[in-house]
Amino acid sequence: MAGYAVTVKIRCSSPPPEGHGYQDRTDWWHHILTIPSPRVVVAQDVDSRPGTGAFLGEVHCNILLALGCVGAITNGAVRDLSAVESMRFQLFAGSVSVSHAYSHIVSIGGEVEIGGLKIQPGDLIHGDEHGILSVPKSIAAEIPAAAAKIIEQEKRLIALCRSGDFTLERLRAAVKEKP
Repeated sequence: MAGYAVTVKIRCSSPPPEGHGYQDRTDWWHHILTIPSPRVVVAQDVDSRPGTGAFLGEVHCNILLALGCVGAITNGAVRDLSAVESMRFQLFAGSVSVSHAYSHIVSIGGEVEIGGLKIQPGDLIHGDEHGILSVPKSIAAEIPAAAAKIIEQEKRLIALCRSGDFTLERLRAAVKEKP
């Protein structure tokens, strides 16, 4: 998953100051559209114990998908995993919850923090099975070529290790080769 961060802070452990929950804050959908696509929602659960309830589930993820989002990241909880998986919408979360609880938006935009990673609106975010990271835009265009070189070097090392010609000397020489 790769996209530009749309940031929001949420709370799930107590009712919102007014209204009933996330359904009352549709104003943030306009904010989503101010960020270039593809978009990744980054929702920081600011509860003292994140994950009491799930802000992101089947309905919300369908809305986000329709708004050009490819995934979402939260230190809180998510729900409806099989339904969201079938949509091919990417979720990265701290936990899974059976309930929305009192999920509601506290603030839209601004810096959020997930797992120690500080993220600003518009930051380029990458996520895969190993986790998430923020990619400096200044080097983003260089990444595909650099990744291709690393992948080629790794293929050569693995092939050597699996070959009948493997020796420690060949391994040492192969490791020293520039990708």
